[in-house]
Amino acid sequence: METMDTFELIQRLAVALAIGLLIGIERGWQQRKEAEGERAVGLRTHALAGLLGGAWGAIARGTGDWGVVALGLAFMTFAGAIVVFRLRQVEHDKTYGATTVVAAMIAFALGAMAVLGDQTVAAAAGVATAILLALKAALHTWLQRLTWEELRAGLILLAMTVILLPVLPDREIAAWFPINPREVWLLTILIASLSFAGYLAIRIAGPQLGVLLSGIAGGLVSSTATTLNMARLAHQHVERTKLFAAAIMLSSAVMMLRVIFLVGVINASLLQLIAPPLLLAVLAQGVLAGYLGNWARHAETVDQPLTLKNPFDLGVVLAFGALLAIIMVLTKLLASWAGAGGAMALAAISGTFDVDAISLSLARLVPGGLDASTAVYAILVAVVANSLTKIALAWTTGGTALGKLFAGGVAAAFLAGGIGLWGATAL
Repeated sequence: METMDTFELIQRLAVALAIGLLIGIERGWQQRKEAEGERAVGLRTHALAGLLGGAWGAIARGTGDWGVVALGLAFMTFAGAIVVFRLRQVEHDKTYGATTVVAAMIAFALGAMAVLGDQTVAAAAGVATAILLALKAALHTWLQRLTWEELRAGLILLAMTVILLPVLPDREIAAWFPINPREVWLLTILIASLSFAGYLAIRIAGPQLGVLLSGIAGGLVSSTATTLNMARLAHQHVERTKLFAAAIMLSSAVMMLRVIFLVGVINASLLQLIAPPLLLAVLAQGVLAGYLGNWARHAETVDQPLTLKNPFDLGVVLAFGALLAIIMVLTKLLASWAGAGGAMALAAISGTFDVDAISLSLARLVPGGLDASTAVYAILVAVVANSLTKIALAWTTGGTALGKLFAGGVAAAFLAGGIGLWGATAL
């Protein structure tokens, strides 16, 4: 192994000691009420464990393979001693728990890692360890509140992401069926994640604030999926229709802000024309959402709390993914024969589900194959098509009341956007 100078060795040993101290402070704080001499593994022991691991790491670094073997034996001896002392404490206190033993072993191991490996990673792991130890009460409380439906939803979401996503081919299936399975599945996972995140937001922040926050967060991922989720909830909880309408308006406003950001990143020259109408549309929807949210808080007082059945319905998510695949196929087939002259039609079709892809594509075409005004108008057509699609989703899934409220918000946004576009083109 490579050698190091004295300064670097001292620096790495200091990191090893700091890691042990950090873990020891948390352990010492947890045991602060115990009498002196009754703590098997406290602040000083953890600090010394980190330094001991660093010292053995320095020995192993300078003595080759036999040093690594000695480090392993030292770790086993240290762990055995800690277990013995912890067992005596457990027998004395009539309690159970192996966390302190594991924490001491981690302090030793990270101390050795700080000398032998990446000291930054070792320090980060030490901080993560201290945080996990400190969150004992919060984590146990969360586990007690966790329902089977929430656990199942999380496991399904992890299976969709970790097991299925990596094995799907990352290429188009065929020329006549230009769809990328991994891309579609990734968007399906995003939809499922959005639904689960919205559920958790409502659970944590409460029905009022959680719904609105979920609308804002959902707009960053997919305002269309957010509309579908909120509409389903509005159908189940008709008494809170105004609140869900406000959340849909907020997600729609965030979608427009996202378009401004993406266009600005790709082609900032388009902002002068596209920013005014979209910003005024965002303002109109934001004001209406604030009004509806405040109105819902005062007018929609009900005795029955908001209850959520399933964090996300896998059947609905898969059906939504299938719909997405069909739309993507149709869009790509149209793009194969529609050139610059078909930008408007392509934007209208693509915008029914996704605004980001067509916005990025059109922004890239300026000034090469498309003039700025045509690109901006096409992007706005995509935004209008997307908004009309969400009105249909809200109306058919959430009911007439929700559809009318959201349609009113979209109409106000169109009016404000039209004024902004007129002002931008008149300059």
